[in-house]
Amino acid sequence: MINITLKQLRYFEALARHGHFGRAADDCAISQPALSMQIKELEEVLGAPLFERTARQVSLTGFGEEAVERARKILRSADELGDLARASKGKLEGRLRIGVIPTIAPYLLPQVVGRLTQLYPGLDIHIRETVTPKLIQELTDGRLDTAILALPVSEPGLTETPLFEENFVLVRPGTEANSPVPCADSLREMRLLLLEEGHCFRDQALSFCNIQTGRPREVLDASSLSTLVQMVNAGMGVTFIPEMAVPVETRSADVAVARFEPPEPARTIGMIWRKTSPLSAQLSEIAEVVREASELQS
Repeated sequence: MINITLKQLRYFEALARHGHFGRAADDCAISQPALSMQIKELEEVLGAPLFERTARQVSLTGFGEEAVERARKILRSADELGDLARASKGKLEGRLRIGVIPTIAPYLLPQVVGRLTQLYPGLDIHIRETVTPKLIQELTDGRLDTAILALPVSEPGLTETPLFEENFVLVRPGTEANSPVPCADSLREMRLLLLEEGHCFRDQALSFCNIQTGRPREVLDASSLSTLVQMVNAGMGVTFIPEMAVPVETRSADVAVARFEPPEPARTIGMIWRKTSPLSAQLSEIAEVVREASELQS
């Protein structure tokens, strides 16, 4: 009988994901030599190498590529067994890993986390902020319990729960405050400042303007909504931001905020989690908390 531990599988999965011993060790909160020893022991038990090691990188062998997928399934099942035990207690407590996209996290999380801490003092909340594709992957892999993002994601293995609708607003230099609000066709002819690729908010804004993703010279990219607003403040162009971001991002900038004529560009904010999660009932409770937090903010 092969004796493999869950700890070894977690270290193996982390190294496969990062492709770097140092980053994987940091992720697992252990020393690099300890990680290397565990990987070596796992390879000895399995009787085959999992990684090809060079001076600059670590890559999976053919066997390693097959093995890591099985390891992820085992780890996910082990986590779900723990979740099942938690769910059987009928109350929310223990670790809760929440993913959030960057165009929501700074504006909604303070209210959400504060409310959750008040209602469920036994919760140990961990937040992961990143773009939608990474959240979906980490949720599918079992590294997150749930995520708050823009719907739909259209993944068959995930439950989607809509929470609220949010409009986008136009941000332009303060000197243009009294100018007519441009329509989508007019925006295509302007210098449009948007988030860099990978953000769903960028794709939604481009869709409203009917601009092809691979095209425009007039689009300039930024890494955050804060940067976008400051670029507008500097006279570099115009941008979109979600309504929830307005109080935070425009308070120190000489910019004008305007609503579009109907139909206004908008997004649906919701929560997602694995359909197989034993915590589905508890996550539905948390979804209600998020919805209530959004109502208090508006």
